[in-house]
Amino acid sequence: MLSEKSRPVIEATIGIIAERIPNITPVFYKSMFEARPDLLDGMFSRANQKNGTQPQALAGSIAMFASHLLNHPDSYPDEVLSRVAHKHTSLGLLPEEYPTVHEHLFGAIAADLGDAATPEVVAAWDEVYWLMADALIKIEKGLYSQQANDVMFAPFRLISKEQVADGVVAFEFEPADDTPMTPSVAGQYISIQVVVKDGLRQPRQFTLVPSDPGHRRIVVREDPEGEVSPILHEDIEVGDVLEISNPYGDVTLDPDFDGPLVLVSAGIGVTPVVAFLDQLAREDPEREVLVLHADRSEAAWPGRELVRDYVSRMPNAKLVSWLAAPGEGDFEGHMDVSQVEIPEGAEVFMCGPLAFMQSVRSQLVAGGVPGRAIHYEIFGPDLWMLHDEARTADA
Repeated sequence: MLSEKSRPVIEATIGIIAERIPNITPVFYKSMFEARPDLLDGMFSRANQKNGTQPQALAGSIAMFASHLLNHPDSYPDEVLSRVAHKHTSLGLLPEEYPTVHEHLFGAIAADLGDAATPEVVAAWDEVYWLMADALIKIEKGLYSQQANDVMFAPFRLISKEQVADGVVAFEFEPADDTPMTPSVAGQYISIQVVVKDGLRQPRQFTLVPSDPGHRRIVVREDPEGEVSPILHEDIEVGDVLEISNPYGDVTLDPDFDGPLVLVSAGIGVTPVVAFLDQLAREDPEREVLVLHADRSEAAWPGRELVRDYVSRMPNAKLVSWLAAPGEGDFEGHMDVSQVEIPEGAEVFMCGPLAFMQSVRSQLVAGGVPGRAIHYEIFGPDLWMLHDEARTADA
């Protein structure tokens, strides 16, 4: 809970901090990486630094956290904290790095605000930072304690590499040592560290898809502009050993909800849908499930045969597709959920490009689906959750 001493200061300054913090965070990251270049080796994504998504995510999360403390003084934004904590643990972030972030972030704030960074202002925002940091550290310690091992990354050997769609390759790994494997839950992801061309390790998260027992399997679309996916596609071969994290991620099926499900995906966003369908086909085959997918074509649709197979094994499941290639899908062009009947009381899970999910969410809400019933997974830093429209309960 925010102290009564800091509350009026935060109320008076949150506007200017929210406005300035997008300018503050690039300075913060530059300062931190100059002092700690090792953090770019296996921890932070250079691609997300370059495209600005990581600085935006940090800026938005701090401002959003402060706003929540003002508007809901007796609670924390648990959904946002959980999302951040799962991402942190997938990268192996430890509590001792929070003071490092604090030092360079507040140095950047002081430099940007100048005389406006009075001791009272700095102290109030310092309180906000440590309230947020302490909440994250507590969640992250809990997540680490649930793992079957005490390592952040373990070696896994690539045992198969298979093209499954245009520009999409499936990779299957087995343990390369005797580190105990943590069981995964459908919808979770792992971080994989790849050594890039200048010798640094760069991590990326990939959703786990069904695999043989004791294996990890991912499906990766190549991004020609990326650092990691081209190396996975072009340089990593069967027999190579990579460092892989324990599974994390909180976008999973609620075991206490047994109502209808709507699984929505586009492109490589189908991967969590495949994981959900595998779980449902094994554990709850009678469930009412509506699967909606959008893609360029049949050939570009990853896991299309798997999806169809799972749906065929579930008598109350239905698959509807929107494909850009004429005559290949149930519908042509962009997904329009008004063309299907959404089951009453359904929980919706989405994964795909952000613009696609924003469009579909708006359509669903317009069709009467409560915002609180719509869940999503996003690849990379989650900027959407930091805006009210992604977290509103009723709109």
